[in-house]
Amino acid sequence: MVVRRTSAPRGRACRPGVRRHRDPRRLCDWSARSGPGRRDRRRAPPHSSHGLQTARAPRTRPPGDLATREGRHAAAAEAVRRADGRVDAVIACAGLSLPKTATARVNYFGMTEFLEAMQPTLVRAEAPRAALISSMASLQPVADPLVDALLSGDEDASVAIAGELESDPQQGSLIYSSSKRAISRWVRREAPTARWAGAGIPLNAVGPGTVVTPMTADLLSSKEGTALVDAVVPMPLNYHQSPESIANLLLWLTSVENSHCCGQTIYCDGGADVVLRGDDTWSWNEDSIRETFAKIYAGLSG
Repeated sequence: MVVRRTSAPRGRACRPGVRRHRDPRRLCDWSARSGPGRRDRRRAPPHSSHGLQTARAPRTRPPGDLATREGRHAAAAEAVRRADGRVDAVIACAGLSLPKTATARVNYFGMTEFLEAMQPTLVRAEAPRAALISSMASLQPVADPLVDALLSGDEDASVAIAGELESDPQQGSLIYSSSKRAISRWVRREAPTARWAGAGIPLNAVGPGTVVTPMTADLLSSKEGTALVDAVVPMPLNYHQSPESIANLLLWLTSVENSHCCGQTIYCDGGADVVLRGDDTWSWNEDSIRETFAKIYAGLSG
């Protein structure tokens, strides 16, 4: 049996569904109508090496608006109900890319609160796993006050800051990149804690580059739009990617085979990360690393 994707227009409303299979693992996949989440259920055939199945959701739409706290918890409760109380893995792919306050609500709080609500069910599984979608936009310029507010868990403050950015056409795009920076930092912060690693649940993220989906179709339909995208998301390896390239990675991250990846945002982006950040992503934090190891050695010698 599998809990199929929670599917929604623009990643907001949830349609969890369940279908029985011979495979014992159950996957809850929350995603938009297009993109990696939609593809992952097509990429895992019966008895696949990943040990996960997905199934089409029924046409009924239970409550589950990711833009509200009540909706997030309602969606999680419905997913658990349809899985008869057992879920082995959760993939959270829902999100918005609009320069709107809803993007901050859905991309950060919609993801974190849904996963937190699913954790008590996940922890009862034999090999629980959780993964979500970030973006290589997490490497782009952000609004630091918004990132800080999101990470603090203050949704009202986050919405207020996002509202100010939304009102400025030159700053609105920072809402999306800030939400993705924050979600990657949340994964890194929370993954090694007792709630996740301590409970035997690998928690990780995937950062795609330019994925060819209906969401990106308009932007890529003109030479000017494509040139802009390629300038900020350089992809020297195989250029723009299909949703399957992300779905395959998400399926592995939520498979039994992934036993030790913890808190990682894996940039499956055709090389955008390495082009933009270069070969050294370590030296900037050298002082902090030295300080950390000094404390470790002091504790060992003391």
